[in-house]
Amino acid sequence: QVQLVESGGGLVQAGDSLRLSCAASGLTFSRSAMAWFRQAPGKEREFVGGINWVGNIIPMADSVKDRFTISRDNDKATVVLQMNTLKPEDTARYYCAARQFMPGRIPADYDYWGQGTQVTVSS
Repeated sequence: QVQLVESGGGLVQAGDSLRLSCAASGLTFSRSAMAWFRQAPGKEREFVGGINWVGNIIPMADSVKDRFTISRDNDKATVVLQMNTLKPEDTARYYCAARQFMPGRIPADYDYWGQGTQVTVSS
């Protein structure tokens, strides 16, 4: 079965960086679009960034562009979210998601989800 396992979350201070990884198995990763979403308590799950099966990135969310980047390694079946200059408003649970070929920007676009990794940014 498909498994997406996120790692790399933690408690950091404002201005710090974190690198989240998502390891995928049970799917044809090289033909999968991957994305990161996040969800803060009491809020809807929101799109952060996505990358298609050949490595083209769709525009990051306005709230994170210029601070976060997404990349993939098809040989290792992993997708990475590099988060720089973190802010307290980035505090959320971060989820990895997958679908075939082209990424979307809403949760309903995705077929597979990980359990998430918590990111907490203190001021």
